Amino acid sequence: MPLAAPMPQLDVAAELLELLATTTTEPRPDDRLAALTLTVAADLPVLLWGEPGIGKTAALTQLADTLGLPLTTVIASVHEPSDFAGLPVLGDDPAVQGVPMAPPDWAVRLVRSGRGLLFLDELSTAPPAVQAALLRLVLERRIGTLQLPPGVRIVAAANPRSSAADGWELSPPLANRFVHLPWQHDHEVVVRGLGGTWPRAVLPELDPTRLPEAVALARRAVCELLAARPTLVHRLPGNDAQRGGAWPSPRSWEMTVRLIAFATAAGASREVLALLVRGTVGDGPGLELMAAMDRMDLPDPEALLSDPAAAVLPERGDLRQAALEGVVDAVRRRPDRARWDAAWALLARAVESGAPDVAVVPATALAALRQADWEVPATIDRLAGAVAVSRRADRAVARVAAADGARR
Repeated sequence: MPLAAPMPQLDVAAELLELLATTTTEPRPDDRLAALTLTVAADLPVLLWGEPGIGKTAALTQLADTLGLPLTTVIASVHEPSDFAGLPVLGDDPAVQGVPMAPPDWAVRLVRSGRGLLFLDELSTAPPAVQAALLRLVLERRIGTLQLPPGVRIVAAANPRSSAADGWELSPPLANRFVHLPWQHDHEVVVRGLGGTWPRAVLPELDPTRLPEAVALARRAVCELLAARPTLVHRLPGNDAQRGGAWPSPRSWEMTVRLIAFATAAGASREVLALLVRGTVGDGPGLELMAAMDRMDLPDPEALLSDPAAAVLPERGDLRQAALEGVVDAVRRRPDRARWDAAWALLARAVESGAPDVAVVPATALAALRQADWEVPATIDRLAGAVAVSRRADRAVARVAAADGARR
């Protein structure tokens, strides 16, 4: 019986390559991936910033596969402005018919499909003229005379100028149209991925019963902050590098409202929400908004004072201290003996159920509100020891820091 002919080496190589390309996915919590999928679900253009080789393109390829969307990749830096604005096509009589702007073939394919993920890669290497041509595509979804359908989502990727080949800073008008997400590698994700298992990107599950609440919360959070801080409505950064990132404008605040609503309806974590708002209006305004939203979640001081025994205080230390300071402020505005006693009872509960240091400042302020005919409540004895220990600890830390500074 004749021996079988050996398999050609290129066929063997192809089989090996196929085995190497075979991977699986697994559900894995990832804040950046969750922020990306929420932005895609909210139909907002998103820009991933990261060093070369960090996995931005791979993440978007996997996202498109998971969502079942055809991926169209366009390298912005190798195109001319006319590729995005449309190519002029002369007709029989331009004086009568005008000169239509024909869209490129990839845009026609997206329109025919009706859905897809448009990936604008290497955005920071696109020269200013190309960036200007991209403005209408990113904001209005128009290429020449062609309108991209609602089922098309836009995602871009860029390297920092320091590591981009012939990099440019993003123009402020283009930067202000994106949600900016920093993209970094996760050691465990890379190790498991190289072993054949990558995290799975899924669209967020929006709770239909929370949609009105989500919209109301988003509008209230942004409007209350801007009413108190009108200078944040529009603040163009002073240097080119910051102008090429996230900064506050009426457009980016509108995007923020949408993202807060989507994150709330999806039950996203605080970390994911922080990535989204900071990536839309910048670090400073984004942190202010997060702090304002934390204060919105604080319990009503009057409700706490009305029934201290049943009161539920926030778990986070900073929020617990803010709630206690709100209680003291409520007593200050309308002081009477019963309310003063109730505030002491709340402080005692806070010390017994959490770190005592959160009660130091509120206790000091509450003690200063005592009137001459008010007897010292028994609950103060329960507080005195914890507060004294906390103050001694603070003084010890201060002494250690001072001694360390003197040695240096």
